[in-house]
Amino acid sequence: MQFAANNWYLIFGIVLMLAILSYAPLTQLLHGVRRVSSAEAIRLLNQEKGLLVDVREPDEYRAGHVPNAMNVPLSGLAGSLRQIEKYKSLPLIICCRTSQRSARAAVALRKQGFAHVQVLAGGMLAWQGENLPVAK
Repeated sequence: MQFAANNWYLIFGIVLMLAILSYAPLTQLLHGVRRVSSAEAIRLLNQEKGLLVDVREPDEYRAGHVPNAMNVPLSGLAGSLRQIEKYKSLPLIICCRTSQRSARAAVALRKQGFAHVQVLAGGMLAWQGENLPVAK
């Protein structure tokens, strides 16, 4: 207890860092967004007629993306909801470079009533790391 009293700023810093690190995963959990592996994403795309939505910017998308992915940049997601509205009942797999932007997009889509939203774990880096096909 003496240590905590003498080093309150260290304890505060640790608690603050833990809160920051746990915010995104807790938000996803509370909104029913789950992470899926590349293999699970392929299964959802092929067997359940899912749609992969790439939320990277157009220049990133043009540099290489999952074949047949729809590019809807996170920066314009709110204005592009009409574009993906017809896929509302299908599984959506959200992808970006590392899955950070995907998580934010997935939570936003869940709030808009999209029922089956998943995040591609590891994003395009994981996809490419597994030597899966990339379209340009």
